[in-house]
Amino acid sequence: MSDKRAALVTGASRGIGRAVALRLARDGYLVGINYNGSEERALEVKAEIEASGGSAMLLRCDVSDFDACGEMIKRFAEEAGSIDVLVNNAGITRDGLLVSMSSDDFDRVININLKGAFNCMRFAAKYMMKQRYGRIVSISSVSGIMGNAGQANYSASKAGIIGLTKSAARELAGRGITANAVAPGFVVSDMTDALSDKVKEAVTAQIPKKRFGTPEEIASAVSFLASEEASYITGQVLAVDGGMSM
Repeated sequence: MSDKRAALVTGASRGIGRAVALRLARDGYLVGINYNGSEERALEVKAEIEASGGSAMLLRCDVSDFDACGEMIKRFAEEAGSIDVLVNNAGITRDGLLVSMSSDDFDRVININLKGAFNCMRFAAKYMMKQRYGRIVSISSVSGIMGNAGQANYSASKAGIIGLTKSAARELAGRGITANAVAPGFVVSDMTDALSDKVKEAVTAQIPKKRFGTPEEIASAVSFLASEEASYITGQVLAVDGGMSM
């Protein structure tokens, strides 16, 4: 049991999720670090938070598993004493052209990116409703706003998060709960590092700011939407994309 407010971040062992976990810890939250792949990376995030005087706990769970999400949310809420913020960040890509995309690649991306967000929101909302307080922030994408060639599955999952967020916002607003989405553009990550220089140049040319974003810039947007300053903001999509989708 902790007297701190508690924030659960899915997919928090790397990239944007890691930056969000570190930022919310700095904001004073006890942070639940959800991961499903590398325990080593998750432990590194936990160690970094604790070295800075923060508090964190590890929560291994495949967010596409409905029952497992229920168990994870229950454990976190009971051990932390509450669940005040949920950040739906867990996501994967399985890129390919529409005419050659396999059913498995489509289903896996939808199940983790979109159904995973639903699973976590569904269980967390019950605790937040009892508390009459909560902040739900889900990571969408510029691809969910504009679409992107070769990413029919990913774009559909991220567009779905926007609809899910707006529906949740309408249902939960009367209980003191906000639900918003952050839509990053191209962000410095393992995935973008793997792009060729030619592709990076072509993408950068489409961004008014003429650069990729950083995970920390996305984390700042999440921090704001999770804060008291954002208490009258719900059902919104905040694009953090250097102007790419405007």
